[in-house]
Amino acid sequence: MIRRITLKTAALLAALSIAIAAAEAHHPGHRLDEVMGSKEKYFQAVGKEAPAFTLKTADNKIVTLADFRGTVVVLQFIYASCPDVCPLHADLFARVQNMVNRTPMKSRVRFLSVTTDPKRDTAETLEAYGAAHGLDPANWAFLTKAPDAPEDATRRLAARYGHKFTKVGEDYQSHGVVTHVIDRGGVWRANFHGLRFDPLNLVLYINGLTHAAGPDKAPKGIE
Repeated sequence: MIRRITLKTAALLAALSIAIAAAEAHHPGHRLDEVMGSKEKYFQAVGKEAPAFTLKTADNKIVTLADFRGTVVVLQFIYASCPDVCPLHADLFARVQNMVNRTPMKSRVRFLSVTTDPKRDTAETLEAYGAAHGLDPANWAFLTKAPDAPEDATRRLAARYGHKFTKVGEDYQSHGVVTHVIDRGGVWRANFHGLRFDPLNLVLYINGLTHAAGPDKAPKGIE
């Protein structure tokens, strides 16, 4: 079993390396959205300024979207006690991150999970969540609301990104599943909807954005 997993992983990484190399040599530039739209049925081009945010990390560091200028940001909204789709979304997020982090893109991409349940998602919960789902803290963070923000601040932020987290009782929120992609200049470039998109397509899209013209400011959001 271990050998089969190892060989499968090696084959995946080999395929990914070839795909990334091809993308680096022939990345479609301004046609990136068109190309991805033809490849991935769950892709949606957006192309407008990303809604700004001021949030807090598990270790009480305040970060803003502007702090990540110069990197590609992959963003999701979830909450730790979600009993259904959030854990699956986190696992998919981790899979994409693992693929990215095995390439030179690791230093150019930041993965951000934002809780829509800041009351229950304490600092300890935020710190433990990544380990539980295999997320690498080197370029990932689980963020919560800023100290002076209202309790529903992150649910309002999610709404600005186009989807609702509606409270149903005290413990459950009804919501959709979307992975948002923001380019190095702070433009909300695309959404990948649901859990059925091909992770490799998202990795290739991220790769295209890392090679697009844009600011080279070093990020200070996650170190």
